[in-house]
Parts: sequence; C-alpha cells; structure tokens
Amino acid sequence: MSFSSGNESGGPMAEINVTPLVDVMLVLLIIFMITTPLMNHKVKVKLPEAVLAKKPDKAKSPPVTISVTEAGALFWNDEPATRQFIESKLSVEAQKTPQPPVQIRADRTTPYRMISDVVKVAQAQGIAKVGFITTPPKKGQ
Repeated sequence: MSFSSGNESGGPMAEINVTPLVDVMLVLLIIFMITTPLMNHKVKVKLPEAVLAKKPDKAKSPPVTISVTEAGALFWNDEPATRQFIESKLSVEAQKTPQPPVQIRADRTTPYRMISDVVKVAQAQGIAKVGFITTPPKKGQ
C-alpha cells in the first residue's frame, strides 16, 4: 500500500483536509434548523401577569430623625431633647402601625459611643428600623 505525498521530497503531506469538516458542519446546521422550530412546549399554558398595586401614601408614616452633636446634645426632629424625652417618644412611636423608621444623624467627629447609646435606646423601646443619615460622596472622588 502506498501513499502519495504530493510533493517532490517524498515526505508525508502536512496539510489538513477541511472538506469533511465542512460537510459535518453543514449537516449539523441543517439538523438544528429543522429541529429548532419543533422545540415548542406541548402544553399551552396562559401564564398570569403580575400587577403591582401601589400602597396608599397614608399608611406610610414619616421617619423620625434623631440628631447627635459632637458635644452629646440630642435633637428630636431638629428640636432639642433629653434622653428621657427620646425614650418616651420612641416608645410611643414603637406602638404605631406601621412603625416609622428612625434615622440617626451625627456630626463627623461624634464619638460612636454616643451614637451607639441612641441605637440601643431605640432597640430597647421596640423600634425595628434604625438607619444612619450620611452625606453622599462627591462625584469624581
């Protein structure tokens, strides 16, 4: 049995015959073109559409803001307050349905111990949502 090398040196041919590869790819393309439209679901089901109902704005209560200065002064909605006043007001707010969120604002240099005390008071009174107010970062930083 002899093989034709196709060149004058008599060595084996190093070129890849791509004709069978092209034939296989065309057959696969034809098979996928035929079977893709047949892959529909057998059972037709009309799926429900989701409709989001808007909640009335009356049910939403405004947030309560507690401010803490560097010196330790407390403010309830921008009015000066004492710790006992804040405790009593938070216990009243905790009984409301829906419960208003409590937002805590503090100076940048306020020790976290003071802020932590306010958070503990809010949690002790039964407030579920306590958040912190910060300034957003400037664009480009």
